[in-house]
This record gives sequence, structure tokens and C-alpha cells, in this order.
Amino acid sequence: MVRRHLKAMSPAETEILRLVWQLGKATVQQIHEALPGSRKVAYKTVQTLLRRLEEKGYLTHKIEGKAHVFCPAVKREAVVKRNRAGFPGPALRRRPRPLMQFLAEEGHIDAEDIERLKKLIDKS
Repeated sequence: MVRRHLKAMSPAETEILRLVWQLGKATVQQIHEALPGSRKVAYKTVQTLLRRLEEKGYLTHKIEGKAHVFCPAVKREAVVKRNRAGFPGPALRRRPRPLMQFLAEEGHIDAEDIERLKKLIDKS
């Protein structure tokens, strides 16, 4: 995966990229089906978001049969670290889960931190 300067993502693009990371590689149809049922997103919108992510350098694609298969062009950790440098940037203020997941997976959050987060959530 090549390191490059990446343009900022919208919250919708972030959600789509997260799904591609989870699946490893995916078609437009697979991403569309993986979206939560509460999200009413048109197939064409998913297609547009995937293309934008590719143009911004976050994804690549290859053609398998008639389908475009999208793959991550950057590692999730690199994007989270980049966003964390500008913390609390707009993307993380709206969707902090990627940062929290990164910190938990990298062992930077312990049980005490989790209890504090729970208390903060209960207050809001």
C-alpha cells in the first residue's frame, strides 16, 4: 500500500471505506447489502461513494467478470493515525468509532478507560 497525501473524507465516504476494510474487498452490491437496514442508501450512491474514494486514493479496483471489485489502497491504521493527528477533527467529532476501535485494538485503552467512557455516555 502506497503512502500518499489523501484528501479528507465525508462521513458517508468514511462509512463506506470502513465496510471495505471489514470485508477486505467488495463489489458495489456487497457494500450496498452490508449497510445497516436503517440506512436507506441507493445503489448508485454507493457506487458514487466508492468512485470518489478511489479518486481520493483510498481504494483501488479490479474487474472480475462484470463486477468492479474494490480493495483498500491504504491501511485503516494509517487513516486513523492521520485523523488523530488533527484530533478532534470534524470527521472524528461526528464518527469517533474508528479512533476508539484503533485505540482498543492497539492496547491503548484499559478497563478503567472503558468505565470512564461508559459514564460519559450515560451522562449524555
